[in-house]
Amino acid sequence: MTAMKTPSSHHTDEWLLDNPRMRQFIAAVNAARAHESDPRAIVAAIRPDFVDLLADPDWLPPKFQQPSQESGMGGGIGMWLLYRAGDGGLAFSALVVPPGAQTPVHDHLAWGLVGLYKGEQEEEVYTRQDDGHDESYADLALSVRQMLRPGDLYELLPENDIHRVRTTSPDTSVSLHLLGNDNGCIWRHRFDPESDSAQPFRSGWLNVECRENGSG
Repeated sequence: MTAMKTPSSHHTDEWLLDNPRMRQFIAAVNAARAHESDPRAIVAAIRPDFVDLLADPDWLPPKFQQPSQESGMGGGIGMWLLYRAGDGGLAFSALVVPPGAQTPVHDHLAWGLVGLYKGEQEEEVYTRQDDGHDESYADLALSVRQMLRPGDLYELLPENDIHRVRTTSPDTSVSLHLLGNDNGCIWRHRFDPESDSAQPFRSGWLNVECRENGSG
């Protein structure tokens, strides 16, 4: 259930946020994607540009830093798409989590980089103990718990693809998510570690529909 997806759709790139800082960052990411095929190499190449973006306080407008009751994540959590590649192989978004709220335990099915832009979060990473053969069952063990502050980032790869995040600061947290698929629109998995259950899950985006072909 944790196999990474191969981009297959061919649409026009979508810029939900378009400014020079975004253009510079996405150009660097797409250059890395064009020159590397190994997910670890892509993540390593992108990391310095991602660090710089996390440190820049001015490029992300307030409207993309708002929670929402309409999110498929629940709990008032906002998922705002900023950019989506036409080939389905890249999405860049902001995840907005109100104080005390937490995401469900979920996977991503892609390589990725996640960094905290504002607020503070706790991340819990889970490791599968079963082989994933049964789509409705998942035996998960908590493997990492870490506290995150602005500027902190972590990689998403097959060994740490399943996690949950919770805002621990009195203010709403905003994290930036760069994923190697259209993670708001693909079908992935929501887990309940207490009951060892898994179910299909599609979070959607607050500000754009899922595409009819290829991504959703």
